[in-house]
This record gives sequence, structure tokens and C-alpha cells, in this order.
Amino acid sequence: MRFICKAAIFVAIVSMTTVGSNEASAQGASAQGVSASSGHRVAVVDVAFIFKNHAAIKAQVEAVERDLKNYDAQLQVKREELKQAAEKLKSYKVGSPEYTALEEQVATMESKLRLNMAHKRKELADAEARIYYENYQRISAAVKRLAEYHKINLVLRYNSEEMDLEKGESVIRGVMKNIVFHDAGIDMTVGVMKLLDQQAAEENIATGGPTTAPATQSR
Repeated sequence: MRFICKAAIFVAIVSMTTVGSNEASAQGASAQGVSASSGHRVAVVDVAFIFKNHAAIKAQVEAVERDLKNYDAQLQVKREELKQAAEKLKSYKVGSPEYTALEEQVATMESKLRLNMAHKRKELADAEARIYYENYQRISAAVKRLAEYHKINLVLRYNSEEMDLEKGESVIRGVMKNIVFHDAGIDMTVGVMKLLDQQAAEENIATGGPTTAPATQSR
């Protein structure tokens, strides 16, 4: 029995030593430059922060928002025209040729407006989804490139957003975070954003666009 206890203690000590070694290795991993290590290496990246603050992504999202704003203005004009036609309908006698003709016109206007709204909603939703899909692919590729360069075995996604006590959803998101603590040295978020800027500049050169990418907000 005493031998079994000693063996269990030995296993526990070895396990703690291994964990400590892995943690030390992870703390040395950095997106900006890390030395080679024989152990497993871990890094983290804040994908949500990149989506919210990377200049090129923000510009794409803002373009969709402008399109939506312009459409809302056009929609308001169409609604006003429909309202005026409906009001004019009241001035005609029900069943008269004028009433019937205008009634059909109002019904057609309303039907076209509904179809147009449904089409535009889908168009904008598809455009937004495409932005997030394509940029997530770029982010994933940048993470992979940095991880392979720095010999990092695992990159975990985390959220750096601080909890806001006044907002219940913010508190819930904070409590549900998968990563409670990480050393700042293993955060590759800034490195990923810089790599995305570099790639954007290279793409602009290839397509004849501006050689300088928009300024990206730093952490």
C-alpha cells in the first residue's frame, strides 16, 4: 500500500513538471519572434478584435452599411409614393373604373416593394456573410503562417473584451470565456493584423491599387 502511494506521488510530480514545462514554453511563444523550443508551444489570437479593428475589414463592412443606408432612403421615397396612392384611392368611388385601376396600381406597387425589400435584404446579408467568410479565411491563413514560422503547435481563440457590469450579455460572455488567463507574450493578435496589412498592400500593388493599406487600430 505504501509503495502504491509513493508511486502515485511520483506520477503527480512528473505530471506537474511536464505541465510547468509546457506553460513555460507557451509563455515564450510570440507572434513577433520566439526562440525554438522542443516542447509544445501555444499561442492565442483575438479574432473578434481583428474583425472590429482591422482597417480593411472595417472598410468593407462600412461599405455594406452605406449601401443599406442609401437603400433605406430610397425605400422611404417608395413608401411615401405608395402612401399617397393609397390616400388618392379614397377619393374615388368604390367599384368605379378609376378606383379599380388605381387599386390595381397600388397592389402592384406594394407587391413590387415587398419583393424588392426581400431581394435587397438577401443581397446585403449575403454581402456581409461573404465579408466575414473571406476575411476569416485570411485570418486563419495568417495564423497558420505565423504559427508554422514560430514552431507553434496550437493557437487558441480568445476574447479580450472586458466585462461590462451594466450589460448582462457582456457579463455572460465574460464568464463563459474559455481562456481565463494567458501571458501577453503568447498573444499573436497584433502580429496577425500586421501580416494582413502586409498582404493587403501586396494585393493592391498587384491590382494597381493604393500601395499603402489603411491604418489599422492597434491594441
